[in-house]
Amino acid sequence: MKDVGVLNTTFSPRTTRRGFYVVAIYAMGAIISAALGLPALVYLLVPPRVRRQSEWVEAGEVAQLMPGVPVEMTYRRNRVDGWKVSSEKSTSWVVKLPAGQIVAYSPICTHLGCAYHWEQARSEFVCPCHNSVFGMDGKVLEGPAPRPLDRYQTKVEGKQLLLGRLTQSDPTA
Repeated sequence: MKDVGVLNTTFSPRTTRRGFYVVAIYAMGAIISAALGLPALVYLLVPPRVRRQSEWVEAGEVAQLMPGVPVEMTYRRNRVDGWKVSSEKSTSWVVKLPAGQIVAYSPICTHLGCAYHWEQARSEFVCPCHNSVFGMDGKVLEGPAPRPLDRYQTKVEGKQLLLGRLTQSDPTA
């Protein structure tokens, strides 16, 4: 009989089956809340890993560029938005100047953001929406455009043309 008494002293005499189930239910609720809540808190409070990607994108081969003839190059650029990485198709107008320098222009007019095109007969970039006209050097020749065409940073590695950040042109240039 003394052995049975020892067993009863290790458990609280007030613990009932109902009390045990209540504690077990609260414990499972706490575990479930932690399992769902901790990832949500981490998502909200901890910034995503900063992915240091190269800002330079391969636009095409330099060999296809003829001096004084603009070429519209199409390429893909990855954009990181938080955890989401999306691949976007982009274009730029690339000109190899007679001095050998390569210039890449944004395909968007600086007036209202319309797409412009190269007119071979006039040797000018023309925005058909509001009649802005730009020279091969990107400067405004006619129209309401407030500044020259915006340019991408460019560099050549091997036979590939790489485009970097887009820099806004200076209105006084």
